[in-house]
Amino acid sequence: MKRRVIFISILIFMTVSFLYSEEKPDALELYRTGKYSEAIKVCQAELKEMPGRMDSYTVMGWSLIALKKYKEALSTALKGLKISRYDNRVVEIAGEALFYLGRTKEALQYFEKYAALAPTGARIEKVYYFMGECFILLKQYNNADIAFSTALYLLPNIASWWARLGYAREMAGDYKWSLDAYDKALKLNPGLTEAITGKSRVKRKLQGG
Repeated sequence: MKRRVIFISILIFMTVSFLYSEEKPDALELYRTGKYSEAIKVCQAELKEMPGRMDSYTVMGWSLIALKKYKEALSTALKGLKISRYDNRVVEIAGEALFYLGRTKEALQYFEKYAALAPTGARIEKVYYFMGECFILLKQYNNADIAFSTALYLLPNIASWWARLGYAREMAGDYKWSLDAYDKALKLNPGLTEAITGKSRVKRKLQGG
């Protein structure tokens, strides 16, 4: 009789737990399916229950970035970093938010921190791309070349990144290798306007025009 009661109690507990897990929405899944506002609400509810939950800060930050709510994304990231200052996911969110807010030097610091914390992290390619954009804005074209080249070494099939590498090299006066980058962009996307116009400019410069 005692064993039966214990068995029934366990069964009830498992059933309730299963039903709760089925009913509770998954913030990450909502984010992945483009339901950003819903993902944010779930994360906010999770943080009320568990204020130190870094997964919730992360998914909420990604969702706010996706909605172009950069000030809110930065605020969320900074709150998360007060709890876990070395969480590379939240570091990247802070960098991206700062970039879109036009705070280039601060953004670069966060991207460099991410690269140091997570050299093989899930967003490392994107981080190097953003670093390249920061260096262009700061007119540090050789550094931009290195950043874009690293991003493309890791993820070589993005035409727009090749075009940005071409532009960085063009601005540095490295026309031969700029042309090479523009050509690679056009192989991936023959209609990419930035690469078409960039290649045309560089060819004129190489011809002395």
